[in-house]
Amino acid sequence: MRNRQPESVMRQIPPGIWVLGLVSMLMDISSEMIHSLLPIFMMTVLGTSALTVGIIEGLAESTALIVKVFSGVLSDYLGKRKGLAVLGYALGALTKPLFALASGTGLIVAARLLDRVGKGIRGAPRDALIADITPAGIRGAAFGLRQTLDTIGGFTGPLLATGLMLIWANDFRTVFWFAVIPAILSVALLLVGVQEPARPSGQKRRNPIQRANLARLSRAYWWVVIIGAIFTLARFSEAFLVLRAHQSGVPIALVPLVMVAMNLVYSACAYPFGALSDRMSHSTLLAIGLAVLIAADVVLASSEQWMSMLIGVALWGMHMGMTQGLFATMVADSAPEDLRGTAYGFFNLVSGIAMLVASGLAGWLWDHFGATSTFLAGAAFAGLTLLGLLAGRRWQRPSESARNT
Repeated sequence: MRNRQPESVMRQIPPGIWVLGLVSMLMDISSEMIHSLLPIFMMTVLGTSALTVGIIEGLAESTALIVKVFSGVLSDYLGKRKGLAVLGYALGALTKPLFALASGTGLIVAARLLDRVGKGIRGAPRDALIADITPAGIRGAAFGLRQTLDTIGGFTGPLLATGLMLIWANDFRTVFWFAVIPAILSVALLLVGVQEPARPSGQKRRNPIQRANLARLSRAYWWVVIIGAIFTLARFSEAFLVLRAHQSGVPIALVPLVMVAMNLVYSACAYPFGALSDRMSHSTLLAIGLAVLIAADVVLASSEQWMSMLIGVALWGMHMGMTQGLFATMVADSAPEDLRGTAYGFFNLVSGIAMLVASGLAGWLWDHFGATSTFLAGAAFAGLTLLGLLAGRRWQRPSESARNT
């Protein structure tokens, strides 16, 4: 089973995974069309300060972190995933017109918070649904495929926004209205295109966060959570890639294309490495991804020209493609089936808090010691994660240990 060719694996991926990937892609196109322009819109049209922009973004991300835990737990308690996923995507779609209608920061704050609530609601149940409908032997490929399609949206959205801004002479609000279309299509596709697996009838509902249930989350699962958190400290917000690009001499108008390049590499790598994770040790593949991240940080720390900076950005995208779907697979493999939503919720919460800490530390280092120190600190945390991988091998589940030999 481990020797299946990629073409054969692709044919075995359930249709629901393709639909969930397209749903993510459409919503990401909509969101990135808005988010790639929103800071400029707030500062030039609404007259807000950069500090206000930062506070709004911090509040939005914190909201998403809290909601992810509760949505995952609720999906396990209800024994249903799709309904919560639909609710989350629908809430995200409903916020899109608010950006176009906003005449002040109040409505922007409301829209951003509601949008992040929607993201928090749908994230853990969606990942648990993917694990539920995918055979264990091709789970890595399934997560990789969804991540690939999602990332296609991540670079298509900014490209569309750029093109439409040129066509409509920098009319932000018209572009925001256009972004409503893919968001609505995303929700409609999820409603009609995904069937949730049947649950055993008469199954008693239990509180997933009872002490007895949480005790069923194994040491292998908590090892994944810890490694994921330390790893996240090493990969702070991609906003610092944009800052480094501008610092390296890339014209301001072309800086957003740096994120397009990163997402292109990310998209190209996500499915192949996801499929590879079904045939090799997860720890080994994660270690390779960490090595790529260290290389990216070193290149970005030393880059003075835009070409070397672009190489670092490409390496960053490669490590994302190698590791993000892999972590989702590792959580699914190490958590009980009926607690997968809860497991994803706690994993996302801990990793999200680590991302806030990492980005804050990265900004502090950037302000006080320069960009080089920020990326070198990232490389140091990646090295620390490698040490954690070595120290945590005894916590791995038996099947993983067997794959390492």
